[in-house]
Amino acid sequence: MKAVEPITLADDRLRLEPLSMGHLDGLLNAAADGELWKLRFTSVPEPQATAAYIEAALNHQAEGHRLPFAAIDVMTNRVVGCTSYHDIVPAIERLEIGWTWYAKSTQRTHVNTTAKYLLLCHAFDTLGAQLVGWRTDNFNFASQRAIERLGARRDGVLRHHHLRRDGTVRDTVMYSLAAGEWPEVKAHLQWLLAMKRAT
Repeated sequence: MKAVEPITLADDRLRLEPLSMGHLDGLLNAAADGELWKLRFTSVPEPQATAAYIEAALNHQAEGHRLPFAAIDVMTNRVVGCTSYHDIVPAIERLEIGWTWYAKSTQRTHVNTTAKYLLLCHAFDTLGAQLVGWRTDNFNFASQRAIERLGARRDGVLRHHHLRRDGTVRDTVMYSLAAGEWPEVKAHLQWLLAMKRAT
């Protein structure tokens, strides 16, 4: 697998650009759209913690196991959320997609599907990943449905796996997509995006 390095991924409606402190105000506004930090099962930072959230993401990037992106609506140039490659393991050509959240007003639009399509194309077609994974909270049913709509396979549940911000411990639902499954999933995502353009 090629090195996972900062890059901008885009189509005519969405741009994923390397996250920086310059996205702070945009992320604050995106999170405020729906007060997403109040959801106990997401990674959305509280307003006063957003700068530290970006710093942590950039520190993870410097350590080599995460590549964070800001998601930008191309038409308005507005930050609508963020996502990341993470748990990057070059030795086995594996990475995961996560730390993903979007402004409430953009949920169930083309944004998530477009972002995942861009990330998966880059992961499989450019980087040469053999497997892309996802993980989510066992109570984040919307996230589970979104991952399943992409065509990923549910691998199982890691019980008592990760601390939530409220001090409880979640079970983590794991998903994956293998390189051999990508051509069919790619065609499906292209069809979904075409359908969203038509509506």
